[in-house]
Amino acid sequence: MAPDRPLALTQGDPAGIGPDITLAAWAARRETGLPPFLFIGDPAVLKSRAALLNLDIPIREASPETAVSVFDSAIPVLALASGVEVAAGEPHVATARGTISSIETAVDLCFSGRASAVVTNPIAKSVLYQSGFKFPGHTEFLADLAQKVTNRCYLPVMMLAGPKLRAIPVTIHIPLKDVPTALTEDLIVDTCRVANEDLKNRFGISRPRIAVAGINPHAGEDGAIGVEDQEIIHPAIVRLRDEGLHVFGPLPADTMFHDEARSRYDVAVCMYHDQALIPAKALGFDTSVNVTLGLPFIRTSPDHGTAFGIAGQGVARETSLVAALKLAAELATNTDAKTPAFGVTV
Repeated sequence: MAPDRPLALTQGDPAGIGPDITLAAWAARRETGLPPFLFIGDPAVLKSRAALLNLDIPIREASPETAVSVFDSAIPVLALASGVEVAAGEPHVATARGTISSIETAVDLCFSGRASAVVTNPIAKSVLYQSGFKFPGHTEFLADLAQKVTNRCYLPVMMLAGPKLRAIPVTIHIPLKDVPTALTEDLIVDTCRVANEDLKNRFGISRPRIAVAGINPHAGEDGAIGVEDQEIIHPAIVRLRDEGLHVFGPLPADTMFHDEARSRYDVAVCMYHDQALIPAKALGFDTSVNVTLGLPFIRTSPDHGTAFGIAGQGVARETSLVAALKLAAELATNTDAKTPAFGVTV
């Protein structure tokens, strides 16, 4: 059965590879079985990038209600101005407002039921910061938008999902030296709760198996190589088991990611950014998807950045965006739109 609502695809930074991979994904829509999306951004950017890449791809302005019917013959676009003429590979602060508006519009369409999920093209945080953007990144901004609509606080959880591994970092974009201070028992517990709920409600895993990594080599080796595993991570696991979750660890991270080890769990919860993302990208660089758990709407994204250095050169691969669009559609099919995400009332 054909979907009746499109995915809301944001433009990302228009000077990056977002337009390139959007065009390439649509061009391969039939062979990849791509679900219909509505691109939210400047149609002039898509047209100029298509010309630069020598692609004959129709671009047509559309609404959420007409996007699905338009999708087979043209890229449907909900038009938003970029704010300045965009050149591939040359980011400009004047485009920040359009980038932010694209994200806000996508979220609004999901809350109004006019889109089934949000899929975000890569943004350049440095460009947004120059415009006064106050959030560390996409994830925190999306949580803030959700709170404004629902009057609930959300703990957004970043998960890299690929064919061979799902991995979650408990702490994300902070210096490695700050991880032991930022890591708390409550943060581990809350992250695992969010993962457990979304893996059940959206991924259809009835009792998720959650493997928790240690922070130190050999998971601390009984305190000989650091006490955080004993004093922070282990108590968190005990609490989660007492709540009935299938959680085990802390496990030495160097033995968690080989084939046999991965067969024993549905998601690896790691203590810091690279501990999760290095194995996730090594095992599925072009096919892994960034999924935000814990929000009252579905959000996926490619697992790469804006890649300004190759924008407009015809070498950017659309594989991760295709995977993000397909996973978003799958999760939307699995999920009742009214199923609440994990959160607490303000």
